[in-house]
Amino acid sequence: MNDNHLATPDIKELEKTALELRRLALKIIFQAGSGHPGGSFSAADLMTALFFGGILKYDSTNPKDPKRDRFLLSKGHASGIYYSVLARAGFISESDLDSYRKINSPRFLSGHGHPKTPGIEIASGSLGQGLSVAHGIALGTKLDGYDSKTYVILGDGELHEGQIWEAAMSADKFKSNNLIAIVDYNKVAQDNITKDLKDLEPLEDKWNAFNWDVHRIDGHNMEAIMKVLQLPLHPEKPRVIIADTIKGKGVSFMEGKTAWHGVAPSAEDYEKAIKELA
Repeated sequence: MNDNHLATPDIKELEKTALELRRLALKIIFQAGSGHPGGSFSAADLMTALFFGGILKYDSTNPKDPKRDRFLLSKGHASGIYYSVLARAGFISESDLDSYRKINSPRFLSGHGHPKTPGIEIASGSLGQGLSVAHGIALGTKLDGYDSKTYVILGDGELHEGQIWEAAMSADKFKSNNLIAIVDYNKVAQDNITKDLKDLEPLEDKWNAFNWDVHRIDGHNMEAIMKVLQLPLHPEKPRVIIADTIKGKGVSFMEGKTAWHGVAPSAEDYEKAIKELA
């Protein structure tokens, strides 16, 4: 297990990998003519650290190994980066990505994750459900006697959903310290700035009030990401990492723009973006 990881994580190498994954995600979104580049790019550094920084325990040749760590992308519309990561990690091949968002995709590479795709744990699409499912998985692995962890990336817009906070209460009650939630706090929702919909701040205080182990980082600083992911588990509390990110990170004309939530680039914009990600 973990044979796809860097033995000693190299920050520069991880940053390079994240850049390559952004390019790959943009490519498949462009080819498909649809997708979500903004949220894919904001989560790219976080997912790179998890999968290629020696954090997640997994074996891409045995994706259902019961001893594996679990990863859930609750903000499932960011499937462009998810599938790109799975291809890089060896769960699927890069050629499989050509069927992204196509009917009868042999690897089920639909717009939202499907559990028939190797490396994907749950179906996604209805926002706000991922933390509940992740907590259930975390409880189950503990009951089965495994020391595995469950990681879940949440979108900041999802935090408007009441189910998130029900799950947060439950995880505290059961002292689920093998549950690690990561908030991709890019501050831009589908059609508005997140705070103009419902202001989430003071966000750290909210999670602290639910008795979680709370950390806040720059979600594009690979060194900071690795440092917090390598921390020992809290003895009793679930952990939340609030990662301040930028929607569309890496492409200047996409950064912080609601317009790039769920649209594929034109040929002209694709060429501009690829040059910026060179």
